[in-house]
Amino acid sequence: MSSWVISGIKTGIKSTRYPREQEIRSGVSPGLPVTGRAEGCALEVCPTGALVATEDCIEVDYRRCIHCFRCARAENTAPLDWQSGYEWAARADAAPPLLETKMFGRSLHVLVVDAGDCGACLSEIAQLNGPYYNLHRLGFFITPTPRSADLLLVVGPLTDQMRVALKEAYDAMPTPKRVVAVGVCAISGGIFGPSFVAGSGAADVVPVDVLVPGCPPPPLAILHGLLVAVGRKPPAAITSPPALTRQPEVSS
Repeated sequence: MSSWVISGIKTGIKSTRYPREQEIRSGVSPGLPVTGRAEGCALEVCPTGALVATEDCIEVDYRRCIHCFRCARAENTAPLDWQSGYEWAARADAAPPLLETKMFGRSLHVLVVDAGDCGACLSEIAQLNGPYYNLHRLGFFITPTPRSADLLLVVGPLTDQMRVALKEAYDAMPTPKRVVAVGVCAISGGIFGPSFVAGSGAADVVPVDVLVPGCPPPPLAILHGLLVAVGRKPPAAITSPPALTRQPEVSS
């Protein structure tokens, strides 16, 4: 046992330095499309309707983008550019001002609720508990009970069977509290909703404060969402091109 401890001390800590420093390692983010030229771009290549045509360009609604790369790789169309940042978390339109962020201090307990997730977003959240991302170093801790939770992480498009459970979990949380919708399914229903078995995201039942787009969003994007929720990082924009002013470029 002692040999493992000594080996760990010699090896050193291998956790990411984000948010103190930008993460530059390859593979930490699948990236997102950015604004492109309207001429020659086929909107129909997007399976979720995330591409929106304006007078002179194509904007991307990150609330519906599943970064499938079709807009960047489609043949016989003008491809959209791609950026590889991860600070995607944005404030929800109806979210109140985050005036009481100091009430959370440096310790925040997080409850994760699966509202019909396919498993992708949950797997990314699970990585936050690992040694590389290590959310504990930032003062975030996963809790199994809503009565000790300060923040609710919701994944999935909100299936009919989870509507009551999500509302009861939110009501059982003490105030002040935050809700972070993780993934396009929890934000807008994604490719599963709204439909006859799923809603259009967590906002159908509970007030959402922060949106973390992606399908699934990488762990660093989820970390950014947690930091935005407590006022320790500025939010990004939920549509391009304004989001480009905040997205860091990550070399691959």
